[in-house]
Amino acid sequence: MYLEIITPDKKVFAGEVDAAQFPGTNGSFEVLDMHAPLISTLESGRVRITTKKGQEFFFVDGGVVEVLNNNIIVLAESVED
Repeated sequence: MYLEIITPDKKVFAGEVDAAQFPGTNGSFEVLDMHAPLISTLESGRVRITTKKGQEFFFVDGGVVEVLNNNIIVLAESVED
């Protein structure tokens, strides 16, 4: 899957991932390869991505995530590594 994490200021992450976990408004959820399409709002919290190199964590301060055609786009208000 291809993931992009974007803030109003910059593109924080762009690349292939095996899995991504998000702090959804109605609870945490994980997106895996070929996930069904979805749009969700995000609470402030930790985003965990799993790549071939291991795991990375980002802290988002709210936003929106869209999953469509094996692409994930996160539009976050702000992000910290």
